[in-house]
Amino acid sequence: MAFQSRNLSVIAYANGFTLWQYGSGADALAAITASGYFNEAAPMLRVADLIVIADSAGSAGIRRVATNAGGTVTVAAMA
Repeated sequence: MAFQSRNLSVIAYANGFTLWQYGSGADALAAITASGYFNEAAPMLRVADLIVIADSAGSAGIRRVATNAGGTVTVAAMA
């Protein structure tokens, strides 16, 4: 499947930081966290934003927006 904008929601916003939630009924965590998955949301996502992710298999994770340049979004595991 592919990114679905209707599945991306803001949980909290403050001081230029946004905490997002994304739930996918069709994609696995590996696909969701691959570079470019969130490209459609590039205008809304900022570097250092966090995304709480739930995938189709019931797995979950938290990723930070590592890069957002030229419309390409990359997320990374929390360090």
